[in-house]
Amino acid sequence: MAITASMVKELREKTGAGMMDCKSALNENNGDMEAAIDWLRKKGVAKADKKAGRTAAEGLVGVAGSGNTAAVVEVNSETDFVARNDGFQTLVTAVAQAALGTDGSDAAVNAAAIDGKSVEDTIKDAIGTIGENIQFRRAAVMSVENGVVASYLHNAVNDSLGKIGVLVALESTGDAAALSTIGRQVAMHIAATNPLAATKDEISAEVVEREKKFFVESARESGKPEEIIEKMIEGRMRKFYEESCLVSQTFVMDGENTVEQAIKNAEKEVGAPITLKGFVRFGLGEGIEKQEDDFAAEVAAMNKA
Repeated sequence: MAITASMVKELREKTGAGMMDCKSALNENNGDMEAAIDWLRKKGVAKADKKAGRTAAEGLVGVAGSGNTAAVVEVNSETDFVARNDGFQTLVTAVAQAALGTDGSDAAVNAAAIDGKSVEDTIKDAIGTIGENIQFRRAAVMSVENGVVASYLHNAVNDSLGKIGVLVALESTGDAAALSTIGRQVAMHIAATNPLAATKDEISAEVVEREKKFFVESARESGKPEEIIEKMIEGRMRKFYEESCLVSQTFVMDGENTVEQAIKNAEKEVGAPITLKGFVRFGLGEGIEKQEDDFAAEVAAMNKA
């Protein structure tokens, strides 16, 4: 039977696969939509290794939580189109849930089970169905003995998926609901400001040395006396720490207190001392060089085929 553009569009919306792959699947299966979906899955597994070299900088960040433990994962796709696909979103949600029972290491998450199959094999199957390179990129798991691991998703597509995911671990024996409230507010702050570390001591010596070197070179260009230069460097490093460390940043929720003081102020509502144990922030695609695609050319190629 004749394969129409609307049939290709329907199959693409169902699977997230590329247009040429969808057209081929429909041609091979005489327009049978369900058979075409199965065909894409079977063919895709064989193509998974070939697709692995293609840039995957889109996708979603997912979070999952259970009790005093939470996980955040990043799963990448090649296009935002696929990231909006229900099947891909279900996959990322499942990976986050699987990561929850691990230590967050790549090996542990890849080996974790989703419906009796490893995360690694489940993603290979998804490549077959969707037709794009899909990669589990990273994960982190945080837990506290007493307290909460609060989460926040920026540019969220639902309660567990978004473009930026943050976990904040707060240790406390106080009221869990009040603790969750301040935890979420701190997580929102982190999503907005992207601090280098929680405290000054947690910033790597390499980063500190690089910043100090830059400030020294800039100060000496001023031609000022050495004793003045030393004071200038001290001031600039102090400001660097204030701006880069979570606890010393100005809390975006009130614009007055530091984050450290805001957490301290929340102890009255929580009814017990609060200790910030740490945080994790995943920004989708950060550090990945993105590849620009020509969608118009893809459409033209399909029409010529």
